[in-house]
Amino acid sequence: MGIPLIDFSKLTSPDKAVRGQEIQTLDTACREIGFFYLVNTDIDTALMSRIMKAAKRFFDKPLDEKLAIDIKNSTNHRGYGAVGEEQLDELNKADWKETFDMALDLSADHPLALKYPKMYGPNQNPNDPVVLETLHDYYVTAFSVAQHVLTAMADALKLESDFFTRCFKDHVTVLRMIHYPPRPSVTHDNGAGAHTDYGCITLLLQDEVGGLEVKHRNGEWIKATPMEGSLVVNIGDLMQRWTNDEYTSTAHRVRASEADVHRYSFPFFVEPDYETHVACVPSCQSKERPAKYDPILSGDWIQSRFDATYAYREQEPA
Repeated sequence: MGIPLIDFSKLTSPDKAVRGQEIQTLDTACREIGFFYLVNTDIDTALMSRIMKAAKRFFDKPLDEKLAIDIKNSTNHRGYGAVGEEQLDELNKADWKETFDMALDLSADHPLALKYPKMYGPNQNPNDPVVLETLHDYYVTAFSVAQHVLTAMADALKLESDFFTRCFKDHVTVLRMIHYPPRPSVTHDNGAGAHTDYGCITLLLQDEVGGLEVKHRNGEWIKATPMEGSLVVNIGDLMQRWTNDEYTSTAHRVRASEADVHRYSFPFFVEPDYETHVACVPSCQSKERPAKYDPILSGDWIQSRFDATYAYREQEPA
């Protein structure tokens, strides 16, 4: 009933038999639970250590310095989010965490930023060059890992190998740093409320503290215990739509830290070009199992989810 383990080095192996067997394991994980550990990736432990230190360095800054890049000032959802800005579980308390979001850095007059100003445009970057360089290095490396995983998924689904990756020319993939401070009281255990992710897949790097829990299909919450050097990968809602519910987008949550304990994590939300036409893939539909969802543009779907999650965006004009 646990979360399965996928070996990235096998997914990318030149040995067809080794790769094929690992792709089958991946396919089973995506169908049965929608979560897996990914080990032996190209994100080495040195880079993981660097981004952990960068997060502590950034979140330790005075609040007024972080609010200088307040996400509320960004039309395209980039920058710093203070504790309480996000509430993933509509029935629970606001999440007890602070965040920083970045994505492709496009000028405000870029054609895509003019066409889709809520999804494309400039980042609001930290003024610390060490933090910024580390974030850039991690973003580039994690994106490469994600593309290999999506290639393996396409092969598992008997699609063209670049079926998913060709949709990432002007993608809206987001790297987020999260700091979970010690919870304010024993009654507030909601670090991040129960939710599913919006996009294709998420690659999560977490520290050794723990707190991430995954909802199994039997309704039981199971712990995604930290495993050194690994990523936790999960299927997002967009991929579930794309695969006609064959690949499962699974609810997960984070328990708030105990007193005096700080937790850091780094979700990498892998989301394709805004104008990606998401319709049920051929191998996931038939006369017996017709497509369940109408086609939709990827960006329209993701933007609708953003607007439902963040209260400050509800006040923005359409």
